[in-house]
Amino acid sequence: MKHKRNFQSAKEVMKKKIVFIDGMATAKEAVELMRSENVEALVVKKRHPQDAYGIVLVHDLIKCVIITDKDSEEVNVFEIMSKPVISVPSDMDIKYVANLLITVGLRIAPVQENKEYIGMVSLNDLVLDNLLF
Repeated sequence: MKHKRNFQSAKEVMKKKIVFIDGMATAKEAVELMRSENVEALVVKKRHPQDAYGIVLVHDLIKCVIITDKDSEEVNVFEIMSKPVISVPSDMDIKYVANLLITVGLRIAPVQENKEYIGMVSLNDLVLDNLLF
């Protein structure tokens, strides 16, 4: 007999830590911040109220700095980030979170509640930190 999975939201499996960075920061500063905060992604702050948030991932640093053989002190975050950031609602079922992330080719996304980012959810969280697995 098959067991039906219980509903589980993005908020239930997300990491509550979310770290922001300015788009003018260098790639080197981004890596230093990722190391010190032990995160794999940074949300790039808005430049003005009508602007969109961005995101910079370890993948972006590899693709745009290491592979292209650029100096990490000469590359700004705004040059390598993705914008606008794709976020997920805090009450979204994790099966839809997984489908969204896989469909758009992301490994991680901010979780949004009441128009604010409250955490980050990754594909790893959906499996490795999921107590229902």
